[in-house]
Amino acid sequence: MGLEEWAANRWVVPHVATREEVAELLAAVAVDLETATTTTAPAWRFAIAYTAGLRLCTLALNASGHRVAGERKHYRTIAALPLVMGDSAKDTADYLEQCSRKRHEVTYESVGGVSGEEADELVGVVRELRDTVVAWLWRHHPAIAP
Repeated sequence: MGLEEWAANRWVVPHVATREEVAELLAAVAVDLETATTTTAPAWRFAIAYTAGLRLCTLALNASGHRVAGERKHYRTIAALPLVMGDSAKDTADYLEQCSRKRHEVTYESVGGVSGEEADELVGVVRELRDTVVAWLWRHHPAIAP
């Protein structure tokens, strides 16, 4: 299923991204990643790094001319990543979806369910995703690239 079907289902709606929006999202990602490396509690580091990853997925979707609508926004924002950036982003999207479930668990159900190593791994994946998204922006949407 592609974004055309998503639009027909009203899971996404048209969106015109701007250079300012891209800059703001990337600035927020930078703050999130800095915070995720300096905060000591692994569960919070994990949650903050997850937020940075979600922002990057949002940025890619918005740059492609869409934004998520309706319910299940986190899930659809992440699931759209390979639809927007290609199959090479599928593993990252799958990993972020797993992290979404874990973030929900440690945020709302149990505080201590994340190790420092898991938080570090997520920070690393999100840093790589940031670099990939920025390179993708320059290739596919240079008018709004940072």
